[in-house]
Amino acid sequence: MIWSRGITPRRSKQSSRPERPPVYLLMTRPRAASERFVAQLPERLRSRVQVVYSPLLDIRPMEQAVDTTGIRGLIFTSANGVAAAAAQDVRRDLPAYCVGPATTETARQAGWDARMAGETAEELVAKLLKERPDSPLLHLRGEHSRGNIAARLTELGLTVREQPVYRQHFLPLTPEARAAAVGSAPVIAPLFSPRTARQFADLWPGPAPLLVAAMSGPTAEPLENLAIACLRIAKRPTPKKMRKAVKKLVKYAIRLEGAMGAD
Repeated sequence: MIWSRGITPRRSKQSSRPERPPVYLLMTRPRAASERFVAQLPERLRSRVQVVYSPLLDIRPMEQAVDTTGIRGLIFTSANGVAAAAAQDVRRDLPAYCVGPATTETARQAGWDARMAGETAEELVAKLLKERPDSPLLHLRGEHSRGNIAARLTELGLTVREQPVYRQHFLPLTPEARAAAVGSAPVIAPLFSPRTARQFADLWPGPAPLLVAAMSGPTAEPLENLAIACLRIAKRPTPKKMRKAVKKLVKYAIRLEGAMGAD
């Protein structure tokens, strides 16, 4: 090809700059919950990360029938509990007291008169103690659950029973997640429970720069032996505060990439 007047052609922007490695956002919750979380992130933030889905828990409904004899209302603390109860066709004429907007909306769409009783288990306990709805209530939860909601409410005078309706089975990291973990690009990992955090700590191979958003202090505790470039603990254990923590980590990761590229 001949260039007129001896002018040296400009290299395209694409060829003049080395391609940056991506910033990975590693989602370890069950796929539906992970997709909801990612969808609620700002679009500009989503454009700066490459999402890798690698659920560390497989949710499986339990076969034992739910007994609602004499029950005056239900408590749901997760969308997984709602789905398991719906699969068993648990009575829809009972009010449902829920934690968080996602669980509340899932219960509402499944046919319950769902009422959000706070964004955390602590807020739910406080609200139910204040309002004193007709009881007994039935907390439909996972096989492994924190907070002792039924026992605490019953001890304080509001009768609450509980029944596990789903199991959580551990899963390994996916090949895509392992590839990100052994690369050089930053990996942002939001972790939402101590149990998931322990599984993550056991599986993480490194050596990719690891940035963690933890839902709470207890969620961060199992990670103490990991080499973490940056750890942010949500100011409150809510999805909204977790999204803010992730947003800050994305900014940190971009600065980290710039520093790495300058070497």
